[in-house]
Amino acid sequence: METKPKNQKQKPRSKGVSAMLVIIGCGIIAHLFFYLYCGADFQFNEKGQPIDNNIFGTLYHGGFVIPIVITLLLTVFALSIERLFALNKASGKGNVSKFIMEAKNKLEAKDIAGTRKLCDEQQGTVANILRAGLVRYEDVEKLDVNNDEKAAMIEKEIEEATTLELPYLEQNLSVIATISSLGTLFGLLGTVLGMIKSFGAMANDGAPDSIALSLGISEALMNTAMGIGTGAAAIISYGYFSARVQTITNAIDEVGFAIGQTYSKKH
Repeated sequence: METKPKNQKQKPRSKGVSAMLVIIGCGIIAHLFFYLYCGADFQFNEKGQPIDNNIFGTLYHGGFVIPIVITLLLTVFALSIERLFALNKASGKGNVSKFIMEAKNKLEAKDIAGTRKLCDEQQGTVANILRAGLVRYEDVEKLDVNNDEKAAMIEKEIEEATTLELPYLEQNLSVIATISSLGTLFGLLGTVLGMIKSFGAMANDGAPDSIALSLGISEALMNTAMGIGTGAAAIISYGYFSARVQTITNAIDEVGFAIGQTYSKKH
């Protein structure tokens, strides 16, 4: 029966930073900034207009949707920083492409011990998965089964190690992708509400209420700008980190194929 020593079992990754906690924290910061600073009395003159058209007073005129959009924008920044550190750690201590080339050369030379030493030096996700495959590579040599079954065991070990590592790499990316749409939609919502106020001011009998009209237009434009900016930031962040995850995934596939080829040639 197939056995695996407990001390060789790869430990699952930690769950990392919770996106929900990040969103709550960013929401608190965004609302405090919006109501206590942007809405402070020193931002406005006696007529309620922003002094010298300062950006913070104008932002406050954007209405209650603005702090929601700011929350989404801060969440994108916070999760992007978290993913940057996480993927840098997952990439290991050296260049991944160089590590792959060196590992393949050692595997072709059937230098299993040298490959394991290389993994210990590199660390990171790809090195962890390759190390797990190498441990299994040595274990199956002692089993009394045919070579096809041994190769399948090695492949299964690499798949299990990959299954443990990939969720850590992709964590929070789905949240960033969702914000790319939500930011734009909330910005559109604020724009519509601002235009409703503008048309309401124009519908008054006699001369239009110029203050109400300007406030409505200001709310519409600020929400448009914030929504587009948030959506753009989320799209850029998601694209960048998805590309990095794909690079690591391709490296995992490459080392998995290399170790399988090494075993096939050896036998």
